[in-house]
Amino acid sequence: MNDADVSKQIQQMVRFIRQEAEEKANEISVSSEEEFNIEKLQLVEAEKRKIRQEYERKSKQVEVRKKIEYSMQLNASRIKVLQAQDDVVNSMKESASKDLLRVSDDKKTYSKLLKGLIVQSLLRLKEPSVLLRCREMDRKLVESVVDEAKQQYAEIAKVHTPNVAIDDRVYLPPPPTNANSHGPSCSGGVVLASQDGKIVCENTLDARLDVVFRQKLPEIRKQLFGQVGA
Repeated sequence: MNDADVSKQIQQMVRFIRQEAEEKANEISVSSEEEFNIEKLQLVEAEKRKIRQEYERKSKQVEVRKKIEYSMQLNASRIKVLQAQDDVVNSMKESASKDLLRVSDDKKTYSKLLKGLIVQSLLRLKEPSVLLRCREMDRKLVESVVDEAKQQYAEIAKVHTPNVAIDDRVYLPPPPTNANSHGPSCSGGVVLASQDGKIVCENTLDARLDVVFRQKLPEIRKQLFGQVGA
């Protein structure tokens, strides 16, 4: 084989190697392009998922905030309604308290009421000896009916006439005045206690109003607001 043949064969080998290299390079390029596209698609999908998740998270946060704000507004409205209802009920009680102040104006009727309150208190205490307190302004009226009250109690309870001592040192507060509307006051009635002071029966008009008001409060609310409950 001469030099020309050797050179020709070498050139053929070079072309073959170059072709193989180009084909391999093309395969690598195509493969790389496919891998790049696949990875790019995966990254895009991953970012889409992240965006969707973030959107869902923020949407839930907005929904939660809306629910919280609605609940707060609803509770605030309920509180306002309840406060308004309480204001109405309290104004009724204040009006009733003012009416109580006029009870003692009619001495005849008030005397009968005092007698009944004393009898009722004696029946609750069932003590042979008690201490009676009243307003200083009511002392004479109480003195005028206490004996009848004692006798009536003795007849009802079938016991001996009890000893009722009217306290001449400590009196119940006077009725409220415009000058002292927030201080201690009493619209009338009596307070009886056992001699040792362990048993007390508060039978003032104010105490009776409180008792009746508590008992009737569900009915009052139902009549006013169409609901049951205190």
